[in-house]
Amino acid sequence: MTLIGYTMMCEQAGPKQLVRDVALAEEAGFDFAVISDHYFPWLEAQGHSPYAWSVLGAAAQVTHRIPLMTYVTCPIRRYHPAVVAQKAATMQLLSDGRFTLGLGAGENLNEHIVGGQWPLAPLRHEMLGEAVEIIRALWAGGTVTYRGKHFDVESAKVWDLPDTAPPIGIAVSGPASCRLAGRHADAMIATEPGAELGQMFDDAGGSGKPRIGQIALSYDPDQRVAVRRAMDQFRWFTGGWRVNAELPVPASFDAAARTVREEDVSAQMPCGPDVERHVAGIREFDAAGFTHVALVQIGADIQERFITWAATELLPTLRAS
Repeated sequence: MTLIGYTMMCEQAGPKQLVRDVALAEEAGFDFAVISDHYFPWLEAQGHSPYAWSVLGAAAQVTHRIPLMTYVTCPIRRYHPAVVAQKAATMQLLSDGRFTLGLGAGENLNEHIVGGQWPLAPLRHEMLGEAVEIIRALWAGGTVTYRGKHFDVESAKVWDLPDTAPPIGIAVSGPASCRLAGRHADAMIATEPGAELGQMFDDAGGSGKPRIGQIALSYDPDQRVAVRRAMDQFRWFTGGWRVNAELPVPASFDAAARTVREEDVSAQMPCGPDVERHVAGIREFDAAGFTHVALVQIGADIQERFITWAATELLPTLRAS
């Protein structure tokens, strides 16, 4: 059975609410929880972007069962991979072994803040491969000195290491990232239910490993309210990741989505109160071979009602079918 997760969406809620909501999600019976890691929201209407790693530390203390995961963090610009190795090891300790480190090649939106030219995708994939090598070397213990094409590490050591290192997931969107994930990752991460992604991941060495997807949805008892909320806060999503990864600031996403209509948004994500519509969207990932699907409920003000609805209607329907 596909495991169903809850997404702490840093771009639409403040840190205290995110921590409160994940505790509610655990009580509601979600199987795991993930968190986005941004410096900016995609749109100003979303209005938030707290530091995900602080939220994770707090979430580890208010939950007891639910696995936690970054979805995803980028270890190639804003964070050096040696620092990511330390942060992830600490999270594994704080959560008593419930943490998965989800990694990706990043978005210009978040990484441009440290300056320098935004690398092209092939270069970002090279950098991500080196970053994973550094992270795993530091988790193995001892002092690490590393000389790579893109990164140097000088006499580094992570002093507080868990008995079991966190699994590493890598986000994929095409052949190059699937090859990278197949070679380096313990799990595949994707935001689209593409069976071809799983096949490429398998062919590169990922056979039998988890595949973790994510779907945006807009539950509300009022269909029109649900669609309007999705249009206001998630119209950027219609551009696709190949475009979205290159845009630098929220105003760019707003401009890129200027011609998007409400019907475009509602066609791309489930909206409204119909549980079967939401189930159908989630089942697309199941049919494509995904083992996990994290749900993104759009809108900060609806989270508690969504979690209650998920506990009483959505999750029982998914698990009964």
